[in-house]
Amino acid sequence: MSLKAFHIVFIVFSTALAIALGLWATRDFAQSGSWINLTLAVGSFIATALLVFYGAWFLRKLKNMGYL
Repeated sequence: MSLKAFHIVFIVFSTALAIALGLWATRDFAQSGSWINLTLAVGSFIATALLVFYGAWFLRKLKNMGYL
């Protein structure tokens, strides 16, 4: 697996984990009302958006290179 392919897989997994953390923190905030969980949820969704933009930028930057 090339470094580019590994990087793409890592970005996808990181994005999925950030979404999962945001959903979990949102659900926990709805149950407990803790503002720390709300802050964690907002931060996770911001991180998700940044990871998506970074992934798109990375793919555009290296679109002429092969995956293997």
